[in-house]
Amino acid sequence: QVQLVESGGGLVQTGGSLRLSCTASGRTFSTYVMGWFRQAPGKEREFVGAISRSGGRTYYADSLQGRFTISRDNAKNTVYLQMHSLKPEDTAVFSCAAETSGRAWSTTRWSLPDQYDYWGQGTQVSVSS
Repeated sequence: QVQLVESGGGLVQTGGSLRLSCTASGRTFSTYVMGWFRQAPGKEREFVGAISRSGGRTYYADSLQGRFTISRDNAKNTVYLQMHSLKPEDTAVFSCAAETSGRAWSTTRWSLPDQYDYWGQGTQVSVSS
């Protein structure tokens, strides 16, 4: 079992920045591909981005690239989502997810929620206009 705990959400004004963190339990964090997703009220879950096991590769939703950056610190079992130039439409619950089954890196894979094995509870991000 892998437990994922997100933190760092909150209320921010339009144009502001936030950094979300997701800390995982277990000793094999460096073997997990990590993803970030978000879900706004009344909308479907949306892929934000993913990062490879070493952190050397990242993949983002086209609409978010340039404003959002994913990084990880394997020594701290933590993945980060740095968000800049936030907009009211970014308001959502942001969740991290872990792929622990060793699937090969493929950008066509990581945007699909069913490719991940564990999910965090999520953290609320609200952007005021």
